[in-house]
Amino acid sequence: MLTLSGAKSAAASAARGRHFRFNWPLLAATALVLSGCMPATTQIAGADPADPAAKVARAGYRSTIAPYTSLRPATPTPWHERNENVAPQLKQDR
Repeated sequence: MLTLSGAKSAAASAARGRHFRFNWPLLAATALVLSGCMPATTQIAGADPADPAAKVARAGYRSTIAPYTSLRPATPTPWHERNENVAPQLKQDR
């Protein structure tokens, strides 16, 4: 099976003739060499990040638990009265 596949591939490439084949490793090497010609930093986003005199925004602090208030120790309330307040009222007309 593999021999037949290899033979078909060889026959197809011979029938096509010698055409230019794109060489991906050569393209990658060229891009790597050309990237060495680029400047180390560019002025896209404003000031140079290596400049110690550059103006920057202040770092702020915001607490993640700021609205938290502790509820302990709390004095316990009588549970029976609280239960009676939320229980459904009995109908007196029966």
